[in-house]
Amino acid sequence: MTWNESWTTVAACKESQDALFVKGAEQNRAKQMCRSCPVKVECLAEALDNDIEWGIWGGMTERERRALLRRRPNVTSWRSLLETARASEDGADGRVAV
Repeated sequence: MTWNESWTTVAACKESQDALFVKGAEQNRAKQMCRSCPVKVECLAEALDNDIEWGIWGGMTERERRALLRRRPNVTSWRSLLETARASEDGADGRVAV
């Protein structure tokens, strides 16, 4: 699978982006939309590389992304890391481990 530069045009949330900016228990429902999204990894890289603080991005909440950033403080390009991880995971179970 190759990196999709125009990922926003095929995102599962492209018609309902407001649903991804919720709080509390509603976040779990919002994350459901991301599960089948074909560009979840691109979306997550966008949020991490640009320090986006609000909303569900790539299936992760603000808190989950902050925790990930704390665990991996030396990552300079999440896109590069996730792109490489995706390439090595393709053919396995299709998930990208970070």
